Formats: sequence, C-alpha cells, structure tokens
Amino acid sequence: VAVSDVVGPGKVAVVTGASSGIGRAMARKFAAVGMRTYLVDVDEAEVRAAAAELSGATAVVVDVADDAAVEALAERVFAEAGACHVLVNNAGVGRGGGALAPASRYRATLGVNTFGPIHGCLAFVPRMRASGEKGLVVNTGSKQGITMPPGNLAYNVSKAALKAYTEGLEHELRTTCPDTMRAALLIPGWVNTSIMLKSKREQAREQGEAFDPSSVFFHEAKPAAGAWMPEQVVDFMLAELDRGRFYIVCPDAETTRHVDNLRMQWTMGDIVEDRPPLSRWHPDYKAAFADFLAKNPQPEEPEA
Repeated sequence: VAVSDVVGPGKVAVVTGASSGIGRAMARKFAAVGMRTYLVDVDEAEVRAAAAELSGATAVVVDVADDAAVEALAERVFAEAGACHVLVNNAGVGRGGGALAPASRYRATLGVNTFGPIHGCLAFVPRMRASGEKGLVVNTGSKQGITMPPGNLAYNVSKAALKAYTEGLEHELRTTCPDTMRAALLIPGWVNTSIMLKSKREQAREQGEAFDPSSVFFHEAKPAAGAWMPEQVVDFMLAELDRGRFYIVCPDAETTRHVDNLRMQWTMGDIVEDRPPLSRWHPDYKAAFADFLAKNPQPEEPEA
C-alpha cells in the first residue's frame, strides 16, 4: 500500500488528537490535497477552530478512551463518507507518574495513549478491510516507549504497550490482507506540540490554580529551537511511508537517527548483557554509555 493509494483527492482521513500539534498538521496536509478529513479531539473549542480553517473538514468531539464513542465515530464516518483510507490514532496525554502513582492516573494515561488507538483500530479496521479499498493505519508512539527514560513511567508504559500492539497489528495485516492494508508506528522526536501545555493546564485546573502558558518550557506558540515543528514530522512521515517503513523514527534538530539507534541498542543491551534496567541513567554505567557513544560515531555521508 503506497501513500498515493490512500492520500489524495476524494480519499477519507480520520485523525484523532487533531486540535493541535502533529494531529492538526496531519489534518491540514490531508485537507490540502483534497481529502475529506475528520478532525477528532476531546477539546471541542480547539478542534472546531482547527476544522473551520480547512476545506472538506469535519470536527467531531470524541473521547478516544470511550470505546462506545469511537465505535459511534466509525459508524458516522462510514455512513457519511463511505470509506476511511487513512486512520491516524494520534490523541495523547502527557501526564502520568511514577511506579506508585495512583491507579486512576495510570487508567487515565493508558486510556488515551494505549486504549485510544486500540479502540480506533477495533472500530475502523474491520470496516476498512470490508470496504475492499486500500487503507493505512498510523499509531503515534514515542521514543519514551522504547528507551524508557525515568521521570514519567505511566507515559512510558502507555507508549510501550502501543508499540507492541501496533507491531502485532501490522503482522496480522500483512499476513491476512497485505495488498490492501498496512500499519505504521510514528515515533516522533522532540516536537513543538501542546501536549505539555495541555497537561500543565489540566493540572492547574484540578488544583484550582491559575494557569500561565508562558510558564511552559515550549509549545507550538513558543517553539524551542532544538525541536521540530509538527509539519516537519508529517512531511518526514509521508516520505518514510513511501519508502515502506513501519518504524518511522523521527530525528529532530538536536538528535540524529544514528544517536537514536545507539540509545535503542543500549536499552536492549540491558537485557542481553544482564545490566540493571535503565542502566543509561545508572551512575555505575554512565561512563560505559558515554564510551559506547564515543566508539560508535556518526558514519560519514558518502560523497555525491
């Protein structure tokens, strides 16, 4: 399934988490090429504003953690548009917590980040397959679901589970309908999105405190120099999909794919070499990790 099979005039796209960030950039890209685009988000005001900017776009307010609501979304899309060629399960939340965070926090984080995409696939993929038309599913993961940096374990767990689910989904699609369906895992780097801003805003609201957007380190309206903009992620994703990639590992202005590869290799090495978990952040292995990076420099680009 090539990008040109599913992205183009008259095709149908459904994008969750589309009120801002990567989701909104994807919706803009799809609408710009003449696709009928459904922008899905729990933030009603923002998603309606985002859809209003686009031609052929529809805003739908849905909490992806609610499986019945996502099922109703799929019913609506197929009743109105007759198909779905691109499903992007992108909705995500950044708040989480450590190993002993309340179970309610884990349920909230996994409800959106893990079960949101699962609900999307359960509702849409059978209908997409039954339509006989070519289709693409993109689930938005995270490097944190692979390298597991300490600091937000609940988030890491949610994205690690999504990685496993999406890998299994792609395996099943390629063994049952390889000519009509495929899945991909989008793994952004550092991106100027509003996920942190929205998390901080939610936290302030829960605590009854005033929220100052300027207190947030970075977001779309306050971009950090080292981070990519959402549009860069979308362009990179489409190019990688055209190359047949499943793992779409995005670099950013600070971290190359080569460094990402080394970090992922080191993480797997914790198991293979029987190191402590998260040894990259273990004081006894700090020097060893630095040495590993030094012994594996960025290969020189071949001359044109």
